Amino acid sequence: MIKLLGAAIVIVSATLAGFFQAGQFASRPRQIRELILALQRLETEISYGFTPLPEALLRIGSNMREPMKSLFETAARNMSPQYGLSAQESIRKALNAHWRRTSMKSAEREALEQLSSVLGTSDRQDQMKHIALAASQLKHEEAAAREDQAKYEKMSKSLGLLVGALIVILIF
Repeated sequence: MIKLLGAAIVIVSATLAGFFQAGQFASRPRQIRELILALQRLETEISYGFTPLPEALLRIGSNMREPMKSLFETAARNMSPQYGLSAQESIRKALNAHWRRTSMKSAEREALEQLSSVLGTSDRQDQMKHIALAASQLKHEEAAAREDQAKYEKMSKSLGLLVGALIVILIF
């Protein structure tokens, strides 16, 4: 009876690990799409709204889902006079604090870090060009993430169950 219970626990936990990995593959394209839309909103805020960067990031973050919401709100908070960090420093600090909670990879982070070096330091037109460039890079990453999702999401679910069954067979 105890062996059967142990076997069930091993299979269930391996299956859940597979489903977790599949969830990562599924959420990455969604988070990249959300980031692209946020950058487009930022471009609009900068070009038409003449909104200060911290306020624009706070507005954008308030309409997003976690973990992107925390990332944008932390970046905005770090730019406040209370902390006094530059846009680049505050965005990098927010990325360090919240990036692990996302499903995104280093290519997306690199695009944001490159963008952060320009935000708040150049004129409006230059910032808009760099935001459009970052959005373009993220669109390519989104396409790659969708391909990865199509390839690996279902396989991860199945592999979790099969690895659990293999462990049970090898142990017993």
